[in-house]
Order: sequence, then structure tokens, then C-alpha cells
Amino acid sequence: MGQNDIYTGLDQLGEKVDAAATPEQAELERVQNPHPDMLYCARFVAPEFTSLCPVTGQPDFAHIVIDYAPGEFLVESKSLKLFLQSFRNHGAFHEDCTLYIAKRLTELLAPKWFRIAGYWYPRGGIPIDVFWQSGEIPPGLWVPETGVAPYRGRG
Repeated sequence: MGQNDIYTGLDQLGEKVDAAATPEQAELERVQNPHPDMLYCARFVAPEFTSLCPVTGQPDFAHIVIDYAPGEFLVESKSLKLFLQSFRNHGAFHEDCTLYIAKRLTELLAPKWFRIAGYWYPRGGIPIDVFWQSGEIPPGLWVPETGVAPYRGRG
């Protein structure tokens, strides 16, 4: 397989594509991992993630950090950006948004290991941070701290 063969079958890369109206409609795409024999951590950070409160319709903001140890597949980054953007008009609680992102990505990629950290900005004086990982960090995998400072208003 040639280097460019891993990009075949992608519908969004290199094209003008609007974000989906809902996260359920968003198309996540994957490519072959050119180094499936190596244990490494890939990180995506979305410091300006937005969704809507399902009760008030007010915007919610989060800093999302996604770490994963790829297996056979990598997430195609443009499709990930469009997927995350599809939450902008989506009403759901912080926990639901964070865990839905984790579910979609782990189902798509079947990674060796996966972790998501959702640092949600406070509304009403209470930040809600949501964390999930697929299991223990594999031996030998270097996973840096998320690099997000904790909310200073906590005791």
C-alpha cells in the first residue's frame, strides 16, 4: 500500500464541508495507522468546545482533551473538527457530551487505550469536569498530563 492509499475513501478531507446539524449526523472518518506496531499517544485538544444547556438553551463552553493509543486506525482530524463543531447547536448535559465523544471515537477506532477529559467552564458558580478512560494505561505508553489548570474557585 502506497503512502497516499491511506487517504482513499475520505469524503471530507480537502473538500468544503459544513458541520452536521447534530453529533449523531456527523460523519467521523478514519485512516490506516502507518505505525500500528508502535505504542504511542496521539492527542487532540479543543479549547473552545461549545454546546447548549438542554434546559435553558444557553451556551456551555469546555476545554476538551482527547488522548489515545492508536491501534489499526487514526481519526481523520478534519472529520473530528466537524464532529466537535456539530455540538454547537446540540442541547445536552456536560457528562452526556463528553461521554458521547468518547463512545463515538472508541467505536470508530478501537484504540489500544483511550482517555477524554472535559473541563467545563462554570455556570452558576459550579464547574463540572468529566473524565473517562478505557482502562489502565498500557505499560510503556507515555501519557502527559492534560495541561489544563484546575478551576481556581475550588476550595
